[in-house]
Amino acid sequence: MITANKKINRKRRHARVRAKVAGTSERPRISVFRSNKITRVQLIDDEKGHTLVTVSSVEGGKKTPMEEAKIVGVNLAKEAKKNGIVKVVFDRGGYAYHGRVRMVAEGAREGGLEF
Repeated sequence: MITANKKINRKRRHARVRAKVAGTSERPRISVFRSNKITRVQLIDDEKGHTLVTVSSVEGGKKTPMEEAKIVGVNLAKEAKKNGIVKVVFDRGGYAYHGRVRMVAEGAREGGLEF
């Protein structure tokens, strides 16, 4: 029962974030999803409804979740630059901005993305 409430509460928080944050083709949205095992990040163009780039920590090695999240952010920035994307908006996905979510953002900034 507690798990169901956590999921519902996160979905509500995410809906509030999504009401304010939208991605365009010039400035796509970075969407973050984290589970107990992986961190998954996508660049999304909400106007067209297309996912432009997706990166996951599944490909990662034996590192801590925080290190993997930072690597995911850096890899996302590399893929975005290949597609000519420099400016983005950040969608934390209803999660608090700390831990792995923050490390994804820092990694993306280190990779050269502008928020």
